[in-house]
Amino acid sequence: MTSEVDRTVSFPAPRLAVGVVTAVFVSISLIGFLHVLFLPISIGEIVLSFGCIVALLVMQLLWYGRSTAPVRSKIGYGMLAAQACLVYLPILIFGQAWVGMPGFLAGSVLLVLRPIAAWASFCLIVASMGFAQLEFTGAPVDILYTSISTVTTGLVVYGLSRLAALVVEVQSTRAEIARMAVLRERLRFARDLHDLLGYSLSAITLKIELTHRLLEKSPQEASDQLLEILEISRLALSDARTVATGYRELSLEDECRSAVSVLQAADISVRLDSDHTDLPVRVSTVLATVLREGVTNLLRHSKAKHCEITIRQTQDRATLEIVNDDVQPNPKAPRDRGRSGLHNLSVRAGEIGGTVTVDHEPNEFRLKVDVPLRMERKR
Repeated sequence: MTSEVDRTVSFPAPRLAVGVVTAVFVSISLIGFLHVLFLPISIGEIVLSFGCIVALLVMQLLWYGRSTAPVRSKIGYGMLAAQACLVYLPILIFGQAWVGMPGFLAGSVLLVLRPIAAWASFCLIVASMGFAQLEFTGAPVDILYTSISTVTTGLVVYGLSRLAALVVEVQSTRAEIARMAVLRERLRFARDLHDLLGYSLSAITLKIELTHRLLEKSPQEASDQLLEILEISRLALSDARTVATGYRELSLEDECRSAVSVLQAADISVRLDSDHTDLPVRVSTVLATVLREGVTNLLRHSKAKHCEITIRQTQDRATLEIVNDDVQPNPKAPRDRGRSGLHNLSVRAGEIGGTVTVDHEPNEFRLKVDVPLRMERKR
């Protein structure tokens, strides 16, 4: 199961997104560097421009491209100020060749600042590049080109930086969904194992104790009890083999007969009052599961001498009620062992729109399940 989850969540989307973002940012930086190379400048100035571009690129990829980076913090605002220096101060040296670089700053302010301040700053950066181009050439076409280029670069930087972070978040969410699916499957397996085997093991224990008492007094009756133990063991083995395959159907009639037999073997007077016709499979299975768990809890957690089991069916609902006397706890049984079973019953009944209620009085314990005969499809 773990390997299947690993195959589900291990996909190359984050690496692909980071690769695309890196390629685009490197391309924008190379275009700016090529513009600088066409200028009649010294080797030192070329090295300076290259250092500024590399610093901008590293800052954009390793800081603003990280989904976990605290961009809205003192460090984030300090990085933004450093980026502003790297895009504006070199203009004093390289002039018009550097007007494409402030697009990185325009995209970064959208990532760091609050919406109103971010868009105001974005517009100011675009306007500043327009005024800078006005000082360099004064041509309306150049001013418009520089302004549009800054807007485009800024939006591309912002969009791609957000894209990389969102892809990482999607991968993390997808992995979490896969882990939750595994957890739900484990809980289903544990619930089915408890519901199906708890009753069988309790019945086997009781019948073995009864058989031990009958070995000398009534060998024939002890032999009959051994045959019943063998049948219950086979049923438990079958349950164990099918519990991992999905939802198992249970027969309410078979469970009623088994419950009466087990209770009688435990010297508990039992009265079964069953009045129902053909029940839907899921309804019958839920009622049978409640009957199993109710009888198991009765045997484990009380010293009951009398038990009444009532099953009723109306036009649109079916109910099962188990009532037993003397609910003094069994000192050999832990006090909280029955809670998980009752919770499992509530989960099973809730899956088909039913409810499980428990009424605990000083001398009586009442367990009731009420389920609809028609289940609406969940949308």
